[in-house]
Amino acid sequence: MLMRTDPVRDFDRLTQRLLGEAARPLTMPMDAYRDEDTYVVHFDLPGVRADSIDLQVERNVLTVRAVRDDATKGREVVMAERPSGSFSRQLFLGESLDGENISADYADGVLTLRVPVAEQAKPRKISVTEGTGSAGKITS
Repeated sequence: MLMRTDPVRDFDRLTQRLLGEAARPLTMPMDAYRDEDTYVVHFDLPGVRADSIDLQVERNVLTVRAVRDDATKGREVVMAERPSGSFSRQLFLGESLDGENISADYADGVLTLRVPVAEQAKPRKISVTEGTGSAGKITS
């Protein structure tokens, strides 16, 4: 199972607005769903360059970091609603997921991660034999 962390996201956004650069990096909106034997995660990162995206897996924690440059820096600001700076998000990868084979694609401002279900977590069928007195075998 894929779980998100960051229960105080709204508080962090409020702190960012009130105090300027917050101590914690900004978060990024995401969607996650299961598509057969793969979990798919989409992160919205409009205006972020692909080379500023950093993905790391340590133990069962996937960390996504990105940086959006401040387009208004050094200019007369009329309105600035789009956050800039460092963005960060962490996901706990359950034991049933294969953290070694995560793939990532970035297109149209959306980072898409595909996290496969681990082989040992996939459903298996057990064959039933008749009349031998021994237990059935597990088949993949």
